[in-house]
Amino acid sequence: MNREQFISQRRQDWQRFEKLLKKSERSRTPKFDGEEVSEFSRLFRSLSYDLSLVRSRDWGLGISRYLNDLLARGHNGFYRSPPGTLRAVIEFFVSGFPRLFRENLSYFWVALALFVVPGLISGFVVYHNPSLAGRIMTGGQLMQFEEMYSAEIKRETGTGFESAMAGFYVYNNVGIAFRCFATGIFFGIGTIVFLIFNSIFLGTVTGFLMAQGHSERFFSFVISHGSFELTAIVISGAAGLVIGRSIVHPGRYTRWDALRIRGLVGVQLALGAGAMLLVAALIEGFWSPSGIPNEVKYVVGAILWVLVIVYLSFAGREKRTA
Repeated sequence: MNREQFISQRRQDWQRFEKLLKKSERSRTPKFDGEEVSEFSRLFRSLSYDLSLVRSRDWGLGISRYLNDLLARGHNGFYRSPPGTLRAVIEFFVSGFPRLFRENLSYFWVALALFVVPGLISGFVVYHNPSLAGRIMTGGQLMQFEEMYSAEIKRETGTGFESAMAGFYVYNNVGIAFRCFATGIFFGIGTIVFLIFNSIFLGTVTGFLMAQGHSERFFSFVISHGSFELTAIVISGAAGLVIGRSIVHPGRYTRWDALRIRGLVGVQLALGAGAMLLVAALIEGFWSPSGIPNEVKYVVGAILWVLVIVYLSFAGREKRTA
């Protein structure tokens, strides 16, 4: 059986499943009668098999994405917990978000390249020629960064300083992530621009501080919260690219339908990234500037990086049964 025969034979079931999906999406909780529940379950299983067959035979990215979207909508719409419950929120962050992240991993790799490569280049160039940092940042900004890391960070404790700084970091980091996500509506171009801009800015700061001899204080400060913060920014960029692609290449959907379907995926990714930024802000406000020895910070930072990678790679995976 070739690709065209397969599509011809299976199209009717796909259209029927899509019709049931539209019925379930009209309300916040699916309303099926007994026969429709059985039919939905049967079609869901058959679509899962169809998707695995399409992927194994490499019958095209378009049909693969179409079936994957149907299955994702079916799972989210039919098996979701009652709206607004604490259990649903916990389940999303424990398993739903990392599972959704892996389903859209290709967008993450693109966003990661956009966020890492320009930063590495700018950091390398500025490290070998610090005067070029003035092309990216003002003299006042460079002086401020150098003062921050030229001596041990001195601060008062017990005065609410930590809470105030954590609040500032939440505001600042969420603002960056939101721009990376929201500007995806401009055909993804805005997301690309913000990812590259923030990458160059961060690379310039890193290269400049390293050239001034502040590497140890800088890296010991950022290593712990960087695992959550930097990963979340890249995920926000991936969410923006999801939005942008739905507009540029809607596939068999209208642009509005593609934006509605894939836009929900983008929003969920951005929400997960927002939670990671909250964790990063707490670490950055309370732990990173503390007087704990740098060796301890490096060990804890490495553990947190491993934790983030393991969480995104394995959380929410269903155990395989015979």
